[in-house]
Amino acid sequence: MAEKETELNIAKPLEIASGVAAEEPGNAPDPGPTAAPANSEAPASPGEPASRSELEQLKAERDQLLDRVARLQAEFENARKRADRERIADRDYAAGSVIEKFLPVVDNFQLALKSHGTAQQMRHGIELIVKQMEEVLRQMQVVPIPAVGEPFDPRLHEALGAVDRDDLPDQHVAEEVRRGYRLRERLLRPALVRIVHNSKQTAE
Repeated sequence: MAEKETELNIAKPLEIASGVAAEEPGNAPDPGPTAAPANSEAPASPGEPASRSELEQLKAERDQLLDRVARLQAEFENARKRADRERIADRDYAAGSVIEKFLPVVDNFQLALKSHGTAQQMRHGIELIVKQMEEVLRQMQVVPIPAVGEPFDPRLHEALGAVDRDDLPDQHVAEEVRRGYRLRERLLRPALVRIVHNSKQTAE
């Protein structure tokens, strides 16, 4: 009995010196958190398919939106067509008003062609028709552009050439080849003119 106790006392210091701690029943290492069983149920993920009632509700909302878009497209197309019709009607009305004013002028030209008067009478009749036409243009606020004797203005006049004259100032309009017109402040067409080249003024 004494020999066994001596062996135990010798063995214990040897275990301490070798760095191996004796395992005692109450000091077992903590195995960490217990792993969940493999067959345990996982919680539902956010991407889980919706129920049948939710799908039916989404389809109904989609159909309502598609129907609303189709109605808006139809209304827009109808409004566009209506605007086109109104624009064409306004244009025809404006054109008809202008044409109606010129019909008496055409009538007078036809009467002049049927007449058998002298050349002087024909000329007088044409002059009256021209005055009638100018009156119609004036009612439409279309006025002729002043030309002969006026200073040459490239914004209103288009020069066809120059004429040597000493009775008019240099760079003034000497002749009007084709009359120009203006609608209020808008230029419809420039006047075709020949301008003065006064050699006396250019030599000074």
